[in-house]
Amino acid sequence: MKRIPEPELMLDEDQVRAYAEADFDAPHSHFMELLLARCNDLPQTGRALDLGCGSGDISRRFAAQFPGWRIDSIDGSATMLAAAREMTPDETQIQYIEAYLPAQLTGQYDMIFSNSLLHHLDDPTVIWSTISDGVSPGCRVFVMDLLRPPDRETAEVFVTQYSGDEPAVLQNDFLHSLLAAYEEAEIVEQLRSAGLPLCVEVVSDRHIIAWGDFD
Repeated sequence: MKRIPEPELMLDEDQVRAYAEADFDAPHSHFMELLLARCNDLPQTGRALDLGCGSGDISRRFAAQFPGWRIDSIDGSATMLAAAREMTPDETQIQYIEAYLPAQLTGQYDMIFSNSLLHHLDDPTVIWSTISDGVSPGCRVFVMDLLRPPDRETAEVFVTQYSGDEPAVLQNDFLHSLLAAYEEAEIVEQLRSAGLPLCVEVVSDRHIIAWGDFD
């Protein structure tokens, strides 16, 4: 199935509110489990970068797991970042930054992670170039995203199966995100072109990860 791009930024306040209030505990818990398994032995302190942080749930989960780390959380949507700040009572550990990729980073990082950003990007090179610019020696990288189904019918089955109880706006968003996602071979080629030595692994019927470290 040919990829069908979707809008890169979530700006509508009703759409953002529905997303921020949705129950993503299962997929976000899975994200953290996979990150901890693939990027084990992280030190007690460090500096992390969350690319496409959305309403900040993954950033907050990482902060709770690693209280000694500081996290820069980047998103291009001011509306989404406003929701993230509302849901983060203490921002001493997390700094939310409005930026559009490729971002001008303020330094290098010990951990770079991203959840469900890649499929929003019409030009996927911007996430990989930002990662290349942000890594420090020993940096761990973990990127998770949706995997494009073979056809629209399968995508519609996934919507019913995994978001059938969600509001219609979220079901519609999920469908279009699946249609906009990249295939495994496309991601492998993106990484090859970017010169990033990351492993690519399909981890569910609808999720794929790219991960590794930089010596």
